[in-house]
Amino acid sequence: MHELSIAMSIVDMGLEEAQRRGAQILTVHLKLGALSGVVKEALLSSYEMACENTALQGSRLVVEEVPVVVFCPQCQAQRSIRSVQWFSCPVCGTPTSEIVQGKELEVVALEIQE
Repeated sequence: MHELSIAMSIVDMGLEEAQRRGAQILTVHLKLGALSGVVKEALLSSYEMACENTALQGSRLVVEEVPVVVFCPQCQAQRSIRSVQWFSCPVCGTPTSEIVQGKELEVVALEIQE
């Protein structure tokens, strides 16, 4: 389960920031793309395990799921696809492989208490 190693990296980053600021991390906000290869539920439970016996114990991981958006060369527009099995424009049906969004695995904010 690679989600545990990802969760441990998030916790390590949070611990560094908490120590640097002399603050307590209350919540970690994360963007998670549908194509990131990470299972949200596994990451959430792994985060709890990774936080045990650390300064982040009791903190929350809030995950914003990011849909897959592709660029349609026919429409010349960005479109959200209907299924990750079918990379085509939902408007005109043109196949496309140009992914604009959906691969994210990014910590975007920390809620801290000084």
